[in-house]
Amino acid sequence: MSVLVVGSVNADVTVRAARIPAPGETVLGEEARVSPGGKGANQAVAAALAGSSVTLCGAVGRDTFRAPALSGLTRAGVDLAGLHELDAPTGLALITVAASGENAITVASGANARVTSAHLPTDLSGFTHLLLQNELPSEVNREAARRAHAAGLTVLHNAAPARQAPMEQPDPELLAHTHHLIVNEHELAAFASGGGEALETQARALLTRGPRAVTVTLGAQGSLTVTADAVDRLPAFPVTPVDTTGAGDTFCGVLTAWLAQGHPLPTALHAAGVAAALACTRPGAQDAMPDRAEIAAALAR
Repeated sequence: MSVLVVGSVNADVTVRAARIPAPGETVLGEEARVSPGGKGANQAVAAALAGSSVTLCGAVGRDTFRAPALSGLTRAGVDLAGLHELDAPTGLALITVAASGENAITVASGANARVTSAHLPTDLSGFTHLLLQNELPSEVNREAARRAHAAGLTVLHNAAPARQAPMEQPDPELLAHTHHLIVNEHELAAFASGGGEALETQARALLTRGPRAVTVTLGAQGSLTVTADAVDRLPAFPVTPVDTTGAGDTFCGVLTAWLAQGHPLPTALHAAGVAAALACTRPGAQDAMPDRAEIAAALAR
């Protein structure tokens, strides 16, 4: 039940405001808050809080943002044996959170962009699952997935954020080594180049390219998961959102943790959806993530 997360580590600088600024607009907000973030670190924390043994492979700088970037990982008990200190700034995310709970994020990759395949662990014998995102260089993800697949690990890839330059078809080798692909609607469109087809049709098309399962997260509409044998539509767990910043990462981390603990896919998807909803009820990313006891209590309700 040991999970390896290969991914980004950031410090998040968050400002709450009445609304997200339009292009060219300045909006006054509240005091800035610095907290731990990065999709890799977020998902590692979510998986650890959900009860799995988690190791993170990533990188930070030696600057003042290093400590806040690592604080949540340390509190959650994530193993940082795979963490590297590089001569580059620690990754930084600038986040505006609107009164509605929606957010807009700009990321300065920093040390995350300097990670190479040479930083990947060579011994994967202690792991059962690998979790990837799109905030490290694509060649690192490709090599991590290839090694993990060859070693018998289950590979989950959260293809977020969608690659924007160029907006091209996904890496066929990475897809071929991915067991479970997790995307939102926008990322699915970038992957599938769907010309208006239904989400299920777009997701099912990706199954022919390697993944055994494709999950589309739909925010307040829940999630859709397609496998060769089934289509699983789950409604969202009802909450009043305060901040949606870490919801997607919570979903991915908890899904991976529950699968690593031996739960069947429908049960893991249900737990992940509930956990993601709970994370929206508090401000922040890692600070808002529920632990296993809270997830279990919500499932029981």
